[in-house]
Amino acid sequence: MTDSRPEAVLRGAVDLSSLRSRPAAPPVDADAGAAAPVSLVFDVTDASFPQVLELSRTVPVVVDLWATWCGPCTQLSPILEKLVVEASGSLVLAKVDVDANPQLAQAFRAQSIPMVVALVAGQPVPLFTGAVPEQQVREVFAQLLQLAAQQGVTGVVPVGEAAAEASEATEIPLPPHHQDAFDAIEAGDYARAVTAYEAALAEDPHDEQARAGLGQVRLLDRVQNLDLQAARDAAAAAPTDPVAQFAVADLDLAGGHVDDAFARLLDLFAVLPDEDRAPVRERLLELFGLVGDTDPRVIRARGRLSSLLF
Repeated sequence: MTDSRPEAVLRGAVDLSSLRSRPAAPPVDADAGAAAPVSLVFDVTDASFPQVLELSRTVPVVVDLWATWCGPCTQLSPILEKLVVEASGSLVLAKVDVDANPQLAQAFRAQSIPMVVALVAGQPVPLFTGAVPEQQVREVFAQLLQLAAQQGVTGVVPVGEAAAEASEATEIPLPPHHQDAFDAIEAGDYARAVTAYEAALAEDPHDEQARAGLGQVRLLDRVQNLDLQAARDAAAAAPTDPVAQFAVADLDLAGGHVDDAFARLLDLFAVLPDEDRAPVRERLLELFGLVGDTDPRVIRARGRLSSLLF
């Protein structure tokens, strides 16, 4: 597990109960161990990914980026599933078919597969690329659990009888606007989710869950149809065009490259005339809110922004 990890940013505000009933990923083979319970191994899509980010605030999520044509993936996936099952709910495995979910493949910058990353408290942690031996995976998972404990992510997903009891428990319904947003996110309709969260905030300006969800889905709505290379080419061709620079900053932030996103917008802010700076400052403040005011990267970026302002 690398020490220099890109850290993510997206703070969700969506209900996670549907993850409990998602179809399981392909079962573990007979040599690797018993089939994984649905609550421990599940498929994730571009549309359902916000739920996985939120789940990672409770329990570490291992993300397996794979494809049906990938031979090494068929060797690695059973190992991942076996070890997640052995972890008895202290880890879950989210499987991403990169062919069916190009946005996630782009966000994680999956240049080759299999690629395995983790999500801890909404932050991605690179683990390894390629098919590695079971013992190495076991060691990496042990390090991951230690890192998660340091960040206070020590939850356990119910398995066996506990899972059955949890599934029978009465769920607390979401407020109407939050439910509308959740349904829209499930459908991949981020623009509708934005509208729902805005309505929730109009009713209650102190609704922090709606505020966090709004920031997240606004970003997802902006990046969902962007092509990374095209966006970078456009930004390189127009270094002082805020629209072009915003697109790359959004993609960088969505992919966990927080410092790169902040540096790009701060560099742009520095060269623009005073009368053109307001939109860049507003976008920076929005991205600061996604990462969190206490994050060291936000504190550094705010310091530089202040120095540019004064």
